[in-house]
Amino acid sequence: MSYFKDFKRGILKENPVFVMLLGMCPTLGVTTGAENGLGMGLATAFVLVLSNIFVSLMKNIIPDKVRIPAFIVIIASFVTMVDLLMSAYLPALHAKLGIFIPLIVVNCVILGRAEGFASKNNPLSSMMDGIGMGLGFTLALTLLGSVRELLGSGAIFSHSLVAENARTMLLFIMPPGAFLALGFLIAAVNRLKGAK
Repeated sequence: MSYFKDFKRGILKENPVFVMLLGMCPTLGVTTGAENGLGMGLATAFVLVLSNIFVSLMKNIIPDKVRIPAFIVIIASFVTMVDLLMSAYLPALHAKLGIFIPLIVVNCVILGRAEGFASKNNPLSSMMDGIGMGLGFTLALTLLGSVRELLGSGAIFSHSLVAENARTMLLFIMPPGAFLALGFLIAAVNRLKGAK
């Protein structure tokens, strides 16, 4: 039952984006559309789950003095895998996400979970925590990307939902729109959490 708690924690209660405000660089930088948010979220979730498992497996082998550098090497290995796989199989998405893929290495969500959770728990708990946090991160980025894309261009996942000549708020596709949309979504999440 505690494994389910480890999984569910990242969805709403400790959502990396809406509650802990971690990983703001990719959150604000790539979420101009739902597809970008989903792609970045899944790439980060993949790295998060696998790095959590490996950190948990190696926690008793890695000396305390080199703990953080060792975690970064583990994370960087999985980021390299994701970067190469996306380049080979999803070149259009890879091109859109650009530099934000290699920057997953320094995403504080991943390093924070490796240090704060995986290094202190068993591999199964760490995997469930990684899946929950990764899913929460992916949902947050996809929701933010969807809101920005809908308000900015009248589409979601590049499928137009408004008439061709309909007016949209171009501001939401630009950087200031990311801050505005994120602020409103954080307020909505806080309202939902307060209602329970």
